[in-house]
Amino acid sequence: MQIYMVGGAVRDRLMGNAVHDRDWVVVGTTPEAMTRLGYVAVGRDFPVFLHPETHEEYALARTERKSGRGYRGFVVLTSPDVTLEEDLSRRDLTVNAMAAPVDWDGSPHAVTDPYHGKRDLHDKVLRHVTEAFREDPVRILRIARFAARFADFTVAPETIGLMGEMVTDGEVDHLVPERVWQEIARGLMERRPSRMFDVLRACGALRVLLPELDRLWGVPQRAEFHPEVDTGVHAMMVLDMAAQLDAPLNVRFACLCHDFGKGTTPADVLPRHHDHESRSVNLLEQVCERWRVPNDARELAVVVAREHGNIHRSGDLNASAMLRLFERCDAIRKPERFEHALLACECDARGRLGFANRPYPQRTRLRSALQSVLDVATAPVAAAAARRGLKGEAIGLAIADARRDALRDWLCAT
Repeated sequence: MQIYMVGGAVRDRLMGNAVHDRDWVVVGTTPEAMTRLGYVAVGRDFPVFLHPETHEEYALARTERKSGRGYRGFVVLTSPDVTLEEDLSRRDLTVNAMAAPVDWDGSPHAVTDPYHGKRDLHDKVLRHVTEAFREDPVRILRIARFAARFADFTVAPETIGLMGEMVTDGEVDHLVPERVWQEIARGLMERRPSRMFDVLRACGALRVLLPELDRLWGVPQRAEFHPEVDTGVHAMMVLDMAAQLDAPLNVRFACLCHDFGKGTTPADVLPRHHDHESRSVNLLEQVCERWRVPNDARELAVVVAREHGNIHRSGDLNASAMLRLFERCDAIRKPERFEHALLACECDARGRLGFANRPYPQRTRLRSALQSVLDVATAPVAAAAARRGLKGEAIGLAIADARRDALRDWLCAT
């Protein structure tokens, strides 16, 4: 029995990066032998075991045979006769198809590298290992995600071509929605998330997975507001600004979706986009339904798509209009979500050509304005209204008046 460290742990150590998770492959043994040694079986689709002390995952060397569509359409074959090279051949990228011995000291010379992963690491290339890549459509998403993580790597032309063939063959159509969201969400949190969508677009997968985004490229906007002009380019600039500002996932998803409606603007009114906000909401709701996006991300995306223009123009709002904005955003009840909406709007404003380093005073201003509303003690207002004989909705109106008065005072003070 031989044990090897494999995959991302080897890649990251060779790159000089910190290794947080280690994966191991075991060659020349059986599930029964692993159990006798105290390893705990946990694999559902193929033999994976937890180490009795470290609880790290150890997988038996295996090969796979395509048996159907999608990423579940495989028959997994394990045997003591499966070699390390055969196991590595089923992996996605050459830079992930390397192995090192248990006592590895970090030396590149000790690495088993049958598919030239070290060369591709040096050349900063993401390249598929073998033609077996085409059997699992999730690998398209993984390559795109790795492109977002390793922003200075390129995807090999032959790999883009193979991914395009998989799209044409309909493999992407069989992806499970939850898995699509899982991979997209992970890619959104990488260093340059725009690269994920660049790769998906280059191989044709974006028009299948997210046509709402794909159709934005080539759609013009008014140059006085958007010097970059192209709506797809703007969407990617906004997304990368979200990464630059270390925004959480729900904010990055809202940034991704905020302008979907511009892709459905009639050609005869371009480059104006009247009422694109409501169209964006409808489209992103469809995406959330399709991918089963978590509610927190969905709800924030709706607020941002519907209200980002009003937030940008909030410097012109009087007290009544500002209170209505807060109410539409449910900001009084959910101030943290409103803060996330403001961050998404800052990303939108700064995600434009020449605007990356511009201030966004709307965020600070609206945060302060909302605090003046939150500081209103509503219980005494409600009690005083009740003493005047008011009930139900009338008490709510009295509280709204008090909040509006607080906003007027805040506006006068600022």
